[in-house]
Order: sequence, then structure tokens, then C-alpha cells
Amino acid sequence: MMMLKKKSWAMVLLTGILSLSLTACGGGGGTAPATSDPKPAENKASAPKEEAKPAPAPAPTSTYPEKPITVIAPSGAGGGLDIASRTMIKALADTGLVKQSMSVENKPGGGQAVGLAEFVTKDPKNEHKLNVMSPPLIINNLRKEGNSPHSFRDMTPLARLYSDYEVIAVKSESKYQDLKSLMDDIEANPDKVTVVGGSGPGSQDHLNVMFLADAVGIEPKSIKYISYDGGGEAMTALLGDNGDVLTSDTAGLGDFVKAGKVRVLGVSAPERLDGEFKDIPTYKEQGFDVEYYNWRGVFGVKDMSPEVVKYWDETLKSLSGSEEWKKVGETSGWVPGHLGAEEFKAFLEEQETMFKKILESLEMLK
Repeated sequence: MMMLKKKSWAMVLLTGILSLSLTACGGGGGTAPATSDPKPAENKASAPKEEAKPAPAPAPTSTYPEKPITVIAPSGAGGGLDIASRTMIKALADTGLVKQSMSVENKPGGGQAVGLAEFVTKDPKNEHKLNVMSPPLIINNLRKEGNSPHSFRDMTPLARLYSDYEVIAVKSESKYQDLKSLMDDIEANPDKVTVVGGSGPGSQDHLNVMFLADAVGIEPKSIKYISYDGGGEAMTALLGDNGDVLTSDTAGLGDFVKAGKVRVLGVSAPERLDGEFKDIPTYKEQGFDVEYYNWRGVFGVKDMSPEVVKYWDETLKSLSGSEEWKKVGETSGWVPGHLGAEEFKAFLEEQETMFKKILESLEMLK
């Protein structure tokens, strides 16, 4: 039997910094509208009015986008980034916010590193391509065994689309009915329970189960973790009996839950979610003092022109407020939290600081 201990370094660091990130950058990600200065009182003794000058000619209206948009999803089909990309382009089309056609290209490999490298180095001036990424963008650039020389500074941050929470899941026929029974077995025989996830060691899926272990006094490094290149491949491994437990996020699990193929043991949200996950207890309900979330962001090429940045900043903000987008979020268990271009850039810098501290504590920082 396991006893819940006080928050350790990981819990304090994670909840403190992530809560700060959500509070400072999150919610709707908006800012209060600027108010104009009051109209100055008329000066009756003012000098004679100057002759009115002709108004400047209006700036030419941008015709962007002039051609189809390609969205790079640096993961395999069925993973969280693939789902985010396809959901985004469908919603942009359904709302009429983007008139040009949009398509998704999957570029799996290296925990997002392959797709990132191609996006940064191939056709780097192409403003008609976007990249959708998540925390491994930062983690793979920081950790010792990371395989990415590129960071978010090699692209133009355009928007944080949304966040979603992490989950622990098993096959529907698994003996595990709750987190406690699973973690009891991991504590007693860590080598006999294989956990699979769609990101590398030190990335979000791995950290999800490590924080749970740490919360109840299990040595996190004792977890037997096998990483796959994306949530889709990790799910295939679970369903193919190549793993006992899946650590993932809510984005890619809804259909499997609905089909009765997997049982979700817990979710890392502060309270129960809506939609397909409304009956899933939180980690905290089950005695694990852990909250954790995963974000999805949109990026353009590094030297994207200001007018194109403005186009996507405004377009993605409009998308986040649309009924179509809200409806998808409610059924998928997303966390509302659009951030505009400048806010998203600041958020990424905060995330980089957070992950540096976590990886340093795990002795995984470069």
C-alpha cells in the first residue's frame, strides 16, 4: 500500500510554475481594449486653422493568402498534433475565416524533431506554410539526449491554439480499474509494468507518469517507459499488447473511449472534464496531488512579414472565439486558452525556463 507524501520538488515546481503560466498567459489570452483619450476641450483663442491637407492614400490591401496553405504536423496520423492540425483547418474552412484551401502534411520522426528541422530549413521564406507543435519543441532542444538543434526562436510564434490534459489509460480488458491499483503494482514490481507514450524521455508523456510516481514516493526513474513517435503509435502499441499502460493526452483518446477500446484511469485536470471524459476521475480525486497540461501552438517561418503575422494573429483569434471551435473543444476535453502572437512568445519563454529547471532536477539538462 502506498501513502501519499507531501509535495516533492517536482510537484512544487510543476504546480507553481504551470499555475503561473496559466494565470499570467492563459484564460482567453486577451487584453483589455485600449480606450482613447478624452476629446480635448475646444480652445476658443486658438490660432487660425491651417489649410486642410489631403488624406494620405490608403495602404494597398493585402491579398494574402494568394495560394493554398500547407500545415506541417510533425507526428504520425492519429497523434495529438495531427488531430490539432486537421481540426484547425476544418474549422477555418467551416467558419469561412480562410478562403484558400488548406492541407496537412505529416512529418513524423524524432519526437517532432524531423518535422521541425524540415520546416526550419526547407523553403524558409515560404509564408504559405505553418507548423503545429507542442512542448517537445522546447524539451528536445534542452535535454541531454535531445535530438533537435532548433528551438521556437527559429520560427515565428503565431498563436497557442489550446491546451489539453494528460491521462493514464489501459486497454478495456485490463485488470486495472483505478490509478491506485496501478501505482501499487508499479511500486511493488516496476519492471513488470510497461508504460508507453508518444514522446521521448523527459517529454510531456514521460513526465506525466513520473510526476504521479513522485507524488506517492515511488522513484520516478524506476518507471519502465518506452517512447513512440507520437500518440497514434503509442496507442497502437497499447492495443497490440506491447505495453500495459498508456500515458497520453485527451486529444487523441476520445474515439477510443467511445468505442470501448480503452479505459482512462485518471486525468491531470484540476476538476472533471466535460464531453467524453466527464466520468473520468482526476488524479487529485484519487490521492495524487498532480495537475499537468499540454499545449498546441501554431508557428510560421522565422522571418514572416509583419502583415502576414497580423493576418494569422487576427484569424486564429477569431477562430478561438467561434462557436464551431468552442463546440469541438467541449467534446474533446480541451482547455480554453488562446494566446496571440506576442503573448504566445512570452509563454514559450516561460515554458523554456520551467523545463530547464525540471530537466536539471532530473539530471537530464544538456
